[in-house]
Amino acid sequence: MDAKRILHGYLVRQRQGLLAKLDGLSERDVRWPMTPTGTNLLGLVKHVASIELGYFGEVFERPSDIPLPWFDNDAEINADMWATAEESRDEIVTLYQRAAAHADATIEALALNSAGRVPWWPPEREQVTLHQIMVHVTAEIARHAGHADILRELIDGNAGDNDGNVPDRTAQEWASYRLRLEEAAAEAAQRAEDAPSGAT
Repeated sequence: MDAKRILHGYLVRQRQGLLAKLDGLSERDVRWPMTPTGTNLLGLVKHVASIELGYFGEVFERPSDIPLPWFDNDAEINADMWATAEESRDEIVTLYQRAAAHADATIEALALNSAGRVPWWPPEREQVTLHQIMVHVTAEIARHAGHADILRELIDGNAGDNDGNVPDRTAQEWASYRLRLEEAAAEAAQRAEDAPSGAT
């Protein structure tokens, strides 16, 4: 299997993992801010769609015809990180699917060593290759998919993916496990407090 196909497989897997975190949730839950900075599931999908359109579009002089009004000069800060009440879940998911299709077309059309330019990066780093951008975007999506994992668990307890990467335990077993972690954390804190000054 060639390197580009391997990289693309990882990218596709991260996309699928992120979108799967919306499954079975209400309109409220996919939009609800779960952190002090407002992180929410549908906003992550909207943000990642914007990332793919930028890095696999403008960077390689292959812009899409998909409007991104949240990047206009008069748009409010973080407008790409949440969905307004007027933006439906279907619209955001469709946006992401279109962004992924546009990215895939760029990946298909170019060689891994094809040159691009990231105008929003510092001048000393702005010259890139498709290979570098595929790695960068996959890492970026994986980071946000990890955020989505935690948000989904906080919303309804759904954790992990369908590949069995989280042990199958009862609620009581998870509660016991969590208690052990809390006890270990408290003991470690006490040991640190009791240690002589300057000890490591």
